[in-house]
Amino acid sequence: MQRQASAVWNGSLRDGKGALTTESKTLDATQYSFSTRFENGVGTNPEELIAAAHAGCFSMDLSSRLGKAGLGVERIDTNATLTLEKVEDGFSITTIVLDVKAKLQNPDQARFDEAVDAAKKGCPVSKVLKADISVCASLV
Repeated sequence: MQRQASAVWNGSLRDGKGALTTESKTLDATQYSFSTRFENGVGTNPEELIAAAHAGCFSMDLSSRLGKAGLGVERIDTNATLTLEKVEDGFSITTIVLDVKAKLQNPDQARFDEAVDAAKKGCPVSKVLKADISVCASLV
């Protein structure tokens, strides 16, 4: 399976603007710029999209693992907070914190914690990231 997305950038780093488009057209010439990435401009940025992808991937992976454990998933809410920092050779995504709240039909803290840890390590987006990933998970 392959997925595609494209980016177009026009102009200099600080004054330029770009557009992101996904194969599904969920993003269709969605604006991004220096101000959306490093300030508070209107539009999106690569880090926001990575955080969304990680939250979505983790939630799906966790749902699968909890289902296999017989815990009956009702709802999983995952918020990903990504930190972009200036480092020696430019910028780097240094950390991602996943804040997870799960509502289960058959809650079991030990099996929940085991599934959370496995999803943290096993979701495809986690596997591709070099950042320090931490998870704060709770049953609701």
